[in-house]
Amino acid sequence: VQLQASGGGLVQAGGSLRLSCAASGRTFSRFTMGWFRQAPGKEREFVGASFRSGGNTYYRDSVKGRFTISRDNAKNTVYLQMNSLKFEDTAVYYCASSASIILSQLENRFSYQYWGQGTLVTVSS
Repeated sequence: VQLQASGGGLVQAGGSLRLSCAASGRTFSRFTMGWFRQAPGKEREFVGASFRSGGNTYYRDSVKGRFTISRDNAKNTVYLQMNSLKFEDTAVYYCASSASIILSQLENRFSYQYWGQGTLVTVSS
């Protein structure tokens, strides 16, 4: 599985961006798709995930109500819609996938087998 993230850029605080993550492979719909981010000097942290083919979504508390994950299984693509962006959302955003992750491990980056290359989101204050 290969993942290609895109859509990052520079945006003012309060603005919006939509990230995309295109995946290769024919079994995309069965994969859990996660989004992580890493700010300078900080560890990579969980942002949210779309769990398996059912698509139930989960988010870290700080982005709930602002970020939305959706997926288009026909296009093998998962999206991260980010609204009301804050300066502290500035980071490199990564998409990741797993065919075997369990719900309790969604926030654990080591549970994901495949990673995209990252896309930089910069929010100016």
